[in-house]
Amino acid sequence: MTRVPRGYIARRRRTKMRSFASNFRGAHLRLNRMITQQVRRAFVSSHRDRGRQKRDFRRLWITRINAATRIYKVFDSYSKLIHNLYKKELILNRKMLAQVAVLNQNNLYTISNKIKTIN
Repeated sequence: MTRVPRGYIARRRRTKMRSFASNFRGAHLRLNRMITQQVRRAFVSSHRDRGRQKRDFRRLWITRINAATRIYKVFDSYSKLIHNLYKKELILNRKMLAQVAVLNQNNLYTISNKIKTIN
């Protein structure tokens, strides 16, 4: 069987995959088959970890809010703070509450006083 040289389409596909693998090391950067395997694996990991990152940040914010509410004795726990926020219809997301808890404790006191005084 005679050798058929592939045209520019296959070369374009390989160079595209090679551009994705520009930061890899060793054979993962140089060998075409290894490049395709590693790039495919990297795409799977990135897709999975985008969802995981959202989860991890939400857990971090909840932990920070809980620690601040217990240290500064705003409420007994995170769950009571969030429950009262919803009950009083104060719309603050966990990311903003965590920033307030870490950077400015006085605002956390004002938020808690606002929750306690509204009837």
